[in-house]
Amino acid sequence: MQKCRPKYLNLFQIKLPLPGFVSILHRASGLLLFLALPFLLWMLQASLMSIETFTGLQSFFDHASVKLLLIVLLWALLHHFFAGLRYLLIDMHLLSGLARARQSGVWVLVLSLFLTLLLGAKLW
Repeated sequence: MQKCRPKYLNLFQIKLPLPGFVSILHRASGLLLFLALPFLLWMLQASLMSIETFTGLQSFFDHASVKLLLIVLLWALLHHFFAGLRYLLIDMHLLSGLARARQSGVWVLVLSLFLTLLLGAKLW
């Protein structure tokens, strides 16, 4: 018995379902939040040191690139939060079935993007 297996698997030709895409984004957002933790802790420390460092930090936030970075971190936080709630509901067997998994994946993407745009507009 010889099984015919592909010798080369082209990952760009594989169509990933929406729950798989949400799962990859959940992992990527968690990694991004983990890597941004020293930057976020530095911002907290600088804001609490003195009034001079606080005003310096405010002028640092006036740059568009810093605001864009904070909006990306906001999206990562919101997506990771909503996807984590989705996985918690799946583990509790409240979202069983393929249709509910797809629908909850859409909700995670919609809620995280909508709240990022809404809160990001206030941040800008």
